[in-house]
Amino acid sequence: MLKAGLIGIGFMGRTHLKNYIRLEEEGFPVRLTSICDIDSRKFQGIYTEGNIQVPSADIDYSRYRQYTDIDRMLEEEELDFVDIVLPTYLHKEVTLKALRKGLHVLCEKPMALNSADGAEMIRVSKETGRKLMIAHCLRFWPEYEYLKETVASGRYGKVRSASFYRLCSPPIWTYENWMIRAETSGGGLLDFHIHDIDIIHWLFGRPLAVTTVGGDVLPESTLDVLSAQYLYEDRKVVTAHMDRSIEGDVGFEMAYRVTFEGGTLLFEKRVLKDHPKDGRGFVPELSKDAGYYREIRYFANAIRNNTPVDVANPEDTLTALLIAEAERQSAFEKGTPVPIATPSLSV
Repeated sequence: MLKAGLIGIGFMGRTHLKNYIRLEEEGFPVRLTSICDIDSRKFQGIYTEGNIQVPSADIDYSRYRQYTDIDRMLEEEELDFVDIVLPTYLHKEVTLKALRKGLHVLCEKPMALNSADGAEMIRVSKETGRKLMIAHCLRFWPEYEYLKETVASGRYGKVRSASFYRLCSPPIWTYENWMIRAETSGGGLLDFHIHDIDIIHWLFGRPLAVTTVGGDVLPESTLDVLSAQYLYEDRKVVTAHMDRSIEGDVGFEMAYRVTFEGGTLLFEKRVLKDHPKDGRGFVPELSKDAGYYREIRYFANAIRNNTPVDVANPEDTLTALLIAEAERQSAFEKGTPVPIATPSLSV
């Protein structure tokens, strides 16, 4: 039985928590034994300053050992791995502490605020022999897995074009607005757009270069609106558009459109449609499980079976940061094409 500790119970931390509860109810051999968050009020269900202060009706925190100090939790608990769901600027520091304590680490995306920090995380993982996985959940999302299989299998032939979209209202609901501020989240580029960067790399490999235009909208942020085009040797057209400054009652949307020689995949409003060149379009039957559940289960199984973390390996997540850095440079240089650096783990 694996013992896990959860560090951070903001919105995404609670999403992870509910999936640990589900895994336990299903009899999967992992138990969340302890939780750490700097704000002790969250253990009473008070999640955001100004919220109605009523204890949570669906999470019983009394079943977990509770901490407000990460060092104390890592010192006192006997754990196999930790799940780090903290603001991005803390990812490197807490990951290194856990790895050096001999723990495996599942860490929320993005990996870190910059590629140098990401490379150090990988080096320490290798030095300690502990597994590290960054929770790029789209690699475990059924609709994106279906796209990956279609590209990899070649069942519709070559890709002609691929467009990815990610839109939302300003994330003004986080603790001290950490998700808005570039110094704590990396801005829209790293906090939001990194999902599609990672998927494009997963599907098509590392691009030769990227051209990006974008602008800053939210206070203290960087690149809240952008459009990027990725250059590949075979000249397929690959683009990604992101906007996290949408006004009005729009909510959240992630979507893609990928055209092949033999068909088209269209994912929008959370529905995937497969359109063969010759034949009627259809909605494929896919797992109803979200990527959050499937990524936690995958990582736990990698620890249990001592198998490599292949689906979301840390070297790939480092490459996603390198692509993001190239996009930032291109945007600041008014769309100048910027080559993608080769990942390096050297000091």
